[in-house]
Amino acid sequence: MLELVIPALTALHFAALLGLCLYGLHRVWLIRCLYAGDFSVPTVPPSFASSDELPYITVQLPLYNERFVAERLLDAAARLDWPADRLEIQVLDDSDDDTCHLVDQQVKHWQRQGVNFVVKRRYNRDGYKAGALAQGLAAAHGEFIAVFDADFIPPEDFLRSTIPWFSEPGVGMVQARWSFCNEEHSWFTGIQALLLGPHFSIEHQVRYRRGLYFNFNGTAGVWRKIAIEEAGGWQSDTVTEDLDLSYRAQMAGWSFVYREECRVPSELPVTLAALRSQQQRWAKGSIQTARKILPALLGKPLPLAVKIEAISHLAANIYWLLGMIVMLTLYPAITWRVGIGLHQILRIDLPLFLATSGAIISYFFVYSIRSGKKRLHHLLLLPALTIGLAPSISLSVVKGMFNSGGIFERTPKFGILGREKLPCPAILYRQKNLAYIFLNAALFCYCLLPLIFAWQRETWLALPLFLLFPFGFALVVAKDIIELIPNLRD
Repeated sequence: MLELVIPALTALHFAALLGLCLYGLHRVWLIRCLYAGDFSVPTVPPSFASSDELPYITVQLPLYNERFVAERLLDAAARLDWPADRLEIQVLDDSDDDTCHLVDQQVKHWQRQGVNFVVKRRYNRDGYKAGALAQGLAAAHGEFIAVFDADFIPPEDFLRSTIPWFSEPGVGMVQARWSFCNEEHSWFTGIQALLLGPHFSIEHQVRYRRGLYFNFNGTAGVWRKIAIEEAGGWQSDTVTEDLDLSYRAQMAGWSFVYREECRVPSELPVTLAALRSQQQRWAKGSIQTARKILPALLGKPLPLAVKIEAISHLAANIYWLLGMIVMLTLYPAITWRVGIGLHQILRIDLPLFLATSGAIISYFFVYSIRSGKKRLHHLLLLPALTIGLAPSISLSVVKGMFNSGGIFERTPKFGILGREKLPCPAILYRQKNLAYIFLNAALFCYCLLPLIFAWQRETWLALPLFLLFPFGFALVVAKDIIELIPNLRD
């Protein structure tokens, strides 16, 4: 039986490596497109000549148990530069903790200042965020709908910067770039900024300028209300309702605009448990959206480039699963072929793996250079952190392949700016991570086997490569343990 299993695992190893190669090639293509400049730069639309031309706007603020950031968000929304008689701010508060009291206090304060705040609460969380947005949309008076999650701080000029782009009647959504108000908090948030930044500055830029589909990121964007309605409205059969609606709207004929220069500060997760929860939802939801959207999209008379890029975009999170497969099958793959010599094996395996990982690292390196944030230690730690996150996110990818919808798990936010420490009551939002400590500790031990195998055969060139896997799992185990002990936190 073993004689059949080991060759099968080896074949699976190379199949997964090939899949990662395709992912890496797509990253290289994005970089090439970014620098090629074979696209037209959109003309900046003129600002409104007078206040009489300004449309009525509804700003939606979906909240659920956000005691640390609710007041900050409401304050920022109240200061948006837009005539008070043409602005409505909906607080869609599904909270069941003291956030409700904080919201009511702050809303009353701003209402006394003449700001049109409306608080909407539900007796249940049906549909989670999608359900709250749908309820708010039904009562919204605005021609345009701006959405901000609790961890965002919209700048005063946000509406002035985005609404003019709707002068073209076919534009259904304008997405702003996320910036990060606590990027300097720790090495952990620094790596996240490096991980998320290219999604906007490279992916969104390229897709927008080349006329390909891209997505509303759930916050820091503005919709034309009729575009939401014509696309079928907010739906909760995936846990990434923003991605789902984005594709339905573009398939309905609406175009999207991305503005790199319009930046909205946001808060990065400061705990590993929070990041893991966020990435699991994004990964699961993207696969659910791919299952839902791709059959219809591929059947439409759209340009081939749009279809190929949609597949690459919606299925991108499969690379977490492929990376996990490569790691789990590495030991069988090198031991089964030991007869031809480990050095000979490395002539194939090592260049293939390095070419794949090199393409992906180059993608982040290019972003790092373009952003002016040349932080080599973040770039070096990024592969290790993604390896440590791969098991939990891979499980979510598999769930997304077979399940629709699911619980919308909020990402804890703590109102942190810069290097500020976690507030003392943050322990109330602590998430379970004990199971992941045991899982990653077991994988750490397993990943020592290829390292020992190469050491025994004095194949020194393989050691740095094989060492990366146990280091990644050791990193996240250490981070999880530190988060279990409040006095040892960052």
